[in-house]
Formats: sequence, structure tokens, C-alpha cells
Amino acid sequence: MFNSHQHLLDISSSAQRTPDNELDFIRDEEFDSNSGADNMEAPNSGDDDQAEPNQPPNKKKRYHRHTQHQIQEMESFYKECNHPDDKQRKELGRRLGLEPLQVKFWFQNKRTQMKAQHERCENTQLRNENEKLRAENIRYKEALSNAACPNCGGPAALGEMSFDEHQLRIENARLRDEIDRITGIAGKYVGKSGLGFSHQLPLPPPEAPRALDLAFGPQSGLLGEMYAAGDLLRNAVTGLTDAEKPVVIELAVTAMEELIRMAQTEEPLWMPSSGIISSEILCEQEYARIFPRGIGPKPATLNSEASRESAVVIMNHINLVEILMDVNQWTTVFAGLVSKAMTLEVLSTGVAGNYNGALQVMTAEFQVPSPLVPTRENYFVRYCKQHGEGTWVVVDVSLDNLRPTSVPRCRRRPSGCLIREMPNGYSRVIWVEHVEVDEKAVHDIYKPLVNSGIAFGAKRWVATLDRQCERLASVLAINIPTGDVGIITCPAGRKSMLKLAERMVMSFCAGVGASTTHIWTTLSGSGADDVRVMTRKSIDDPGRPPGIVLSAATSFWLPVSPKRVFDFLRDENSRNEWDILSNGGIVQEMAHIANGRDPGNCVSLLRVNTGTNSNQSNMLILQESTTDITGSYVIYAPVDIAAMNVVLGGGDPDYVALLPSGFAILPDGPMNHHGGGNSDIDSPGGSLLTVAFQILVDSVPTAKLSLGSVATVNSLIKCTVEKIKGAVTSANA
Repeated sequence: MFNSHQHLLDISSSAQRTPDNELDFIRDEEFDSNSGADNMEAPNSGDDDQAEPNQPPNKKKRYHRHTQHQIQEMESFYKECNHPDDKQRKELGRRLGLEPLQVKFWFQNKRTQMKAQHERCENTQLRNENEKLRAENIRYKEALSNAACPNCGGPAALGEMSFDEHQLRIENARLRDEIDRITGIAGKYVGKSGLGFSHQLPLPPPEAPRALDLAFGPQSGLLGEMYAAGDLLRNAVTGLTDAEKPVVIELAVTAMEELIRMAQTEEPLWMPSSGIISSEILCEQEYARIFPRGIGPKPATLNSEASRESAVVIMNHINLVEILMDVNQWTTVFAGLVSKAMTLEVLSTGVAGNYNGALQVMTAEFQVPSPLVPTRENYFVRYCKQHGEGTWVVVDVSLDNLRPTSVPRCRRRPSGCLIREMPNGYSRVIWVEHVEVDEKAVHDIYKPLVNSGIAFGAKRWVATLDRQCERLASVLAINIPTGDVGIITCPAGRKSMLKLAERMVMSFCAGVGASTTHIWTTLSGSGADDVRVMTRKSIDDPGRPPGIVLSAATSFWLPVSPKRVFDFLRDENSRNEWDILSNGGIVQEMAHIANGRDPGNCVSLLRVNTGTNSNQSNMLILQESTTDITGSYVIYAPVDIAAMNVVLGGGDPDYVALLPSGFAILPDGPMNHHGGGNSDIDSPGGSLLTVAFQILVDSVPTAKLSLGSVATVNSLIKCTVEKIKGAVTSANA
């Protein structure tokens, strides 16, 4: 049985040098010289004159040893880009006094060294896995040999071994099954059958690195990663057929190669966009030239959106990868962008205890916080790969062409991010969003923002990630920062309050968008065309009060900058101008937790004091305000004072019932700016404001919803909208 595992290593090794890439190894070996420090040059005419008579001139070669400065400069450039193009090689050679061919040879040698290093590392990991299995099998055999009959105390007879024998048989059957799969799949790719899938999926252009080199070369070893550790389909759900899985694997590998090139290539592929909220946008002509086949032609009914953004975020690169590959964490961090997500099938969980080589089939729904912008649903594969030391890449690509039925409303071309390790626990993220989408159903007031690519683009993903990384750093803080004030006296209470606020934000985002696939039911004939009203029944959810809950949301345009709207709504001193809950009373901030660099990112606990109604004198409101360059939120919920005391003491916040309401504030186009991200810019332009309420209309879940309740909610939201319009426009006059 363990010989079969050794055979696994042989398969992985043989997969790394196939007839298809043998020429690449020969070429790399030809120019390999002293770890990249030496480079071979063609002789000049003076050397030819002094050549020996019997030595053919074209055989004469000399070697050039690079200076330490040249090596350091190229090493530094390699960390940023390990595959420079002609323009980059010429510029680097000019700066270092080298010929472009010398630079090219040095980078070839360096890549070969790195491939060999990764190959040795992966083989070591496989050997360790093999040794673990060997030790486990020996332990089972010893248990069998030492087993005794429970009745007589003598050696156990065949059939009397229960647990150990059963476990051993299961283990052997599993290993045999995996080895059979390895043999079948490896035969398709690296050996004898020669079966490929080029007739089903287009290959990358000739000038690009070959997708199969990425998949099966020494640096990657996708087949070895997917099968060697015995993780294949361990948590899979039936979905893809056996014939479709290799197609998905090849598509994921091709998408990975495209994303890496798009993340690292500069002009003319990427051009700076205009507007204050700027991002890099894709040059479609250059993209078509570099990737002439791609994943298939763009349907005529779909528009193309592509953008790129980069930032340094305060999170370790490994933790970032874990968030992206865990569907629950991913949905939580990007709650304003991802309204729902699900992992349908796991083709690989990676090797060596990390996500290197992980491959999963997913479905997700992306949203803008407004009922006027349709959600975008995608069925895609997500592939994670370590790309050099301290660098990871996560790519998504749609699988709609796998079983074509009709043209989808949204299709994801290779999109995702490249993550590089930075000092002190920071990471540099380069994010690429490339989709094809039908935008006809978008409301007119949101079309400038959506058509510009900002609403769903890379800048919004990166801005959200940056803000959430700051928030997580605040949650993990041991000492209470000096900016935090109020009644919070212990780190545990601070952490519980932040966790409660996080659940409040997620609940708000789940009910504010255009998605109707949640537990909410959209009501028809509610009597308000511009207000979307939904209902849900809460019975056994400890985080929500039991009964019938109504959610009402509407969006409208304001001739006021997003920054001013955000500052007005989050200020407790102006709350009585629009909040019916305050009933004209004085609102006082009892606790304040800073959540990032921008002072607008914070969690507050507010108390409403009214002189006329003693029942409301102790009402508490939990509020979180968040802002970045792409949008802002002010979300709040009334909370029970007894339950809040438990939270402030460090108790479990999951049992505090919340019904969040609040606001989502977006710029009305790419030329606007909301003032987030430590910026004082307040440029002219309008705001797109979404107002949403969740209200308990009956505490009995089995009760029937009355039309009067719907009318009351409609009246409440319209009254709030009119008060906000009047307050902010008069202040702006």
C-alpha cells in the first residue's frame, strides 16, 4: 500500500517534466550559470580575430559575471515582476548597463532556480504525508497483532476485531480509491492517452506562458496538489460530472495565468480613469490582442466592466487567503457587496495544511445597497495558488459555458486578487474585476455609477477590504485606545460590542438590496411604487425578536455631497431632526469605539433622554457608521438595556435581539467624492441615499399581516425621507 504512495511521488515528479515542456527545461539549462550571477554573451569581432584556427567562430563564447549591484537590482525587480516584458527588460538593461538579452537570460535562470526550489519543497511535503500514513498504518497493524479476545483473553479470531480492524479496512479502501483516481487522471495529462481539452476550451496566446506549464510544471504541480494529500472531494457535493471536472481544472489554471498577467502588466493594458473616484480601467483593444481567445467571445447583449486597484492593508497575507477561501468569512467581510454565497463543490482543499492548490465551485450574488440596482448572480470556480515566496493569487472565473443554456445576465471573466506579503503583518493587494453584464434593469439615477464600474468594481472591493481590515484590527486590540470613550471598561466588553455591531451590519445589508432570495418575501400591491416592502417571520432565531417583521427600503437622489449627508446622519446632535425614535429628545453618546483611520468609522452606544416620556428615558441605540472612498453606511438598532449590560460586561452578544435600520450613501457618479479615507475633499455633486427600516409589527409569528401595518411602515419611511431632504437641503442652501 505504501509503495502506491511512493508511486504518487513518482507521478507528481513525472508530471513536472512532460514532452510538452521538455524544451523549456533544455533552454533553461543551456543558459543556467552560477545562480544567475554569470551570463553568456555572443563574441564580438575582436574575439573572432583572435580565435584559434580550428575553432569555428560561431562556437566561440564568453561569460559575463554581473556585479553585485546589478544582481541586487534584478533581485529587487524580480520580487515585483518575475516575467518582465520586452519594454521592462530594455529599461532595466539600460539602467544597469546590460543588454536586454542578458537581462532575459538572468530572469530565465532565476525562474528555473525558483521552480527547482518549489519542487524540492513540495516533494518534502509529500514525503512527510507519506511518512504520516506509514506510521498510522503501522499503528493499526500493531493494534491488530496485540488484540485479545474479550471473552477468553486469547488472540482474537477473525471477525472479532471491531474498531481497529474496521478503521484499517476503511483506510486501505480509501487509499486504493485515491490511487486509482491518481492513475486515471495522471494518465490523461502526463502520459499515455494524450487526451486534452483544447477542443472544449481555448488555449492562451502563444506569447503568454503556457497554461499547462503553470498547471503541471515544477512550481505548481496541480495534479500532485489535488490528489497527493488525499483531500480530493473530501467535502464535495454532487454537481459536476467526472467528465466536467478536468475541464473545470484546466479553465481554472488558464484563468490563473490570465489574472497574474493582468495584475502585473501596466500600460497600455491598463489606463488611468478620469474622475475623483478614479481607478485603472482596461483597454479592450489591448486585452483582445494579449488574450485573443480568453474564455470565449463576449455576448452582444452584455457590456464589459473591468477595473484594477491596489492597496496596502493591515492584515497578514495568510489570513487574507483564509478569508477569501472560507465562504462564510468572505460573505461577512464583504457583506455590503456579497448578499449571499455558497460553496457547491470542493475539488481540492490544497496541500500541506494550507490553501495552495485549493479549488472550489461556488455561487454568489453581488449587490449594491439599493433596491433599484439588480443583483448579479454568478456560478464560478475559485482557484487559490501560491505564486512564489510570500505571494498568493486567488482567481474566479464563470462556469456558465460549461453547460450553456441561455445567455447569463452576468459573467465573470478571470477576476480576483494577487496578495504579497509585506513587513509587520501588512499585505499588498492588487485586485482585478472583469465582468460582462446586462445593465438594462438598473434605475436611471444609478446608471452613471454602475456604468462607470465603480459600483461593483475593484476600487469598491479594495476599499471595503481595507476598511474591514482596520475594523478587525480594532476588534483584536488588547488595550482600549485613547480615542474610545464611555462606559466600556474592559477589552472583553469592547469585543462583544463590536461583534454585536457586526451582526447588525450584516442583517441590514441582507435586507437593503434588490435580492429577494433571502428569507424575506416581497409584498406586491403594498401601495407604494417607490418603496420596496418585504416581510419575514422570526420564530426560533435568538438574534431577532419573535414575530412578523416588515422591512421597507427606498432610494432617492439628493443634491448634496455624500460627505455632508454622512456627517449629518451620524451626528447624534442632529438626530432628533429625522429620527422618530428620538421623539425630539436629547441623544447622548454613552460609548464610542474607533474603527479605523477615518473618524467616521466607529461604533457608538446612544441614549435617548426625553423629559416628557419616562418610558423612553432609558432607551439605548447601537449605531455603527462606516465610510470609505466608494460609499458610507449609518446603521442603528434599538437595544434592550439589560441585554446591553451583559454585552458590555463581555457576555455573548448572539442572544441580543436586533432589528437594524439605517442608511447607505453612495456618490451619484465617478466625478463625485464622499469624503472618506481621511480626505477633506467635498466636491460638488449629488448623493444616492437608501433608507431602510426593519420593524416588528406583530409579536406572534403565526399572526396574519394587516394592510394597516404595511401602510404604517410606508408612512414612516416617507416621513423620514421628507425630514432628511428638508434638513440637508436647507443646511446646504
